[in-house]
Amino acid sequence: MSGHDAAGLDDLRQVESELNTRWPETKLEPSLTRVQALADLLGDPQRGYPVVHIGGTNGKTSTSRMVDALFTRIGLRTGRYTSPHLQLATERISIDGAPISPERYVEVYRDVEPYLSMVDARGDVPMSKFEVLTGMAFAAFADAPVDVAVVEVGMGGSWDATNIADGRIAVITPIGLDHVEYLGGDLAGIAEEKAGIIKPGAVALLAEQDPAVEQVLLRRVAEVDATVARAGSEFGVLHRDIAVGGQVLRLQGLGGVYEDVFLPLHGAHQAANAALALAAVEAFFGAGSDRQLDVEAVREAFATVASPGRLERVRAAPTVLVDAAHNPHGAEALAKALDEEFGFRKLVAVVGVMDDKDAVGILSALEPVVQEVVLTANSSPRAMDPDLLAGVAVPIFGEDRMVVQPHLVDAVEEAVRLAEENDDGDTVSGGGVIVTGSVVTAGEARALFGKEPA
Repeated sequence: MSGHDAAGLDDLRQVESELNTRWPETKLEPSLTRVQALADLLGDPQRGYPVVHIGGTNGKTSTSRMVDALFTRIGLRTGRYTSPHLQLATERISIDGAPISPERYVEVYRDVEPYLSMVDARGDVPMSKFEVLTGMAFAAFADAPVDVAVVEVGMGGSWDATNIADGRIAVITPIGLDHVEYLGGDLAGIAEEKAGIIKPGAVALLAEQDPAVEQVLLRRVAEVDATVARAGSEFGVLHRDIAVGGQVLRLQGLGGVYEDVFLPLHGAHQAANAALALAAVEAFFGAGSDRQLDVEAVREAFATVASPGRLERVRAAPTVLVDAAHNPHGAEALAKALDEEFGFRKLVAVVGVMDDKDAVGILSALEPVVQEVVLTANSSPRAMDPDLLAGVAVPIFGEDRMVVQPHLVDAVEEAVRLAEENDDGDTVSGGGVIVTGSVVTAGEARALFGKEPA
């Protein structure tokens, strides 16, 4: 892999295998005790800088990247913690807008390692992988040191390891159903858990939400005496024009209107993320009706935003796009963007999902916008068996519109072939392929096309 020496990657693999002996991110024991104990031993690094805390169901990583870009352009040194990663674990901990090096990742792990056994010995449940990574991120940021940390919630909110930080700014992206086996199937209950990142005296920025969700969030705001600003009320997208390579936005910020903002990402959902990110950074600097961020700086920041694996083009002719949608809400946003912003003559989807996800919801959302689907699996042990996925797909697509290819590389090849042929088997142009269904599927597809971790 270019940019990293082999020894650094070997050491990284060694650290990852040690971390993988711990509970994975899919196994939870809701408590902040362990991660707080580690933070205490490390000298509470999460208190060494202001935090912008980002929770919600979809759009967290894209919004985090936009907030990071805005702070960077304004001149602050940033730390950014996101999850899960697409290709390489180092993507989770970024400083100055770039993932830390494998060497630095290993170094940070070895720095915190002596304290892990001390925390493990104190209770019945040892620290999970995510708890250790969270401690590593907070320590790396303190060490840098950063001026501000942009911290994405792993899962939920109140009991998420990141919640030992007190976010001066709490950002809540759209909340939908996901991780039902951990967070439950009750939207209001999920919202209550996610609302836990809104701390006393903080500023809460809320994306447009289901009314029941909004009620829960506003109740939390009132309980902790936070300040609130809502998309569609205090800020939002006033207008969007689809443009080559993205969209041009007119955004209503807390401090006024920002015209002609080019965002090199596709979809109305990314425009909404941009408005949310802008409001978060305005709130951080105390912008209000009388005070606006420098419009030129805002334009320059958004023009630099990349969100790997989010409707990302990895090949031309035929176009191959990769998207990390892994729940129905994400798949609906993806389908809408594909329908509105791409004029494919024929679109073929490659879908590989995890076995704990709502495959019916994901496939149903994609069905109206794709002509054929190739069902596959990524390399994760949690991947749904492609034949099981095919059983789910039959009532949605019908047998004549689907193909099963157990390996992702073969599935992509098959989809490219299908996208390039018409009903008579002749090759024609204007076809496209979308590879989606899981973050892992998206990451492995990026790697297939030679994309570097970012």
